[in-house]
Amino acid sequence: MSNYYVYVYIDPRNFEEFYYGKGKGSRKHAHLNDDSDSEKSRRIKAIKKEGLEPIIRVIARNLSEHDALLVEKTLLWKLGKQLTNISSGHYADNFRPHDSLHKYLSGFDFQNGLYYYNVGEGVHRNWDDYVTHGFISAGQAPRFRDAMLGLQTGDFVAAYLKRHGFVGVGQITQSARPARDVLVGGVPLLQKDLVCPNIAENSNDLEKSEYVALVDWIRTVPRNEAKWKSKSGLFTSQLIRASLDGQPETVKFLEQEFAVDFTELLS
Repeated sequence: MSNYYVYVYIDPRNFEEFYYGKGKGSRKHAHLNDDSDSEKSRRIKAIKKEGLEPIIRVIARNLSEHDALLVEKTLLWKLGKQLTNISSGHYADNFRPHDSLHKYLSGFDFQNGLYYYNVGEGVHRNWDDYVTHGFISAGQAPRFRDAMLGLQTGDFVAAYLKRHGFVGVGQITQSARPARDVLVGGVPLLQKDLVCPNIAENSNDLEKSEYVALVDWIRTVPRNEAKWKSKSGLFTSQLIRASLDGQPETVKFLEQEFAVDFTELLS
């Protein structure tokens, strides 16, 4: 339904825009009675203390909720540091981070992204299976599924194995899908001779299923040859997936140890 709009709150004392929002009906007036201790509420109270009212204007109308969210996020990105909005809004991953125009970012200035990938070896996944059959996976809960769904065909991953180090660099050739739907060489993955057959657990539950992305490995090493340098500040995370855009030392280390040039690969 196209009954959503995007609105702005303007401070009449200096005509500064200080809040963007989306809604329908009378939503744009709801903040006037907000008694919270948010920066937005404090700004409105300060305006009223001067005997004034915020200027409230609709700036885009007759929108679907999807389009309203996207317009809102565009405005938040453009003037984010000058606003009182607490949330960065929906579609945050689709917009370039602030203060990053001085450097190239994968996924923005390059078509694809460069990501840290946490192997998370355990009862549902095994590094040897990943190398032998050309894939990576995560799942058993929605947040892990969503991490996998964030990887797109063409993205590059640097695989990290906890307590070992980096064990491989590869490119996603097929974005993640439920393990039961994945074919490797025309054969269902779950019919393969796997070191870790428990990858099939919960395969009929789309929220808990393991999600599998196919990978063309550029370089891999066994666990006992993992690439690592203690006390060097190399990036690690408990997250399944994390961008390496802000980790130049880690990227340089990976390039040296795995004999790759990510700038060339991503271009």
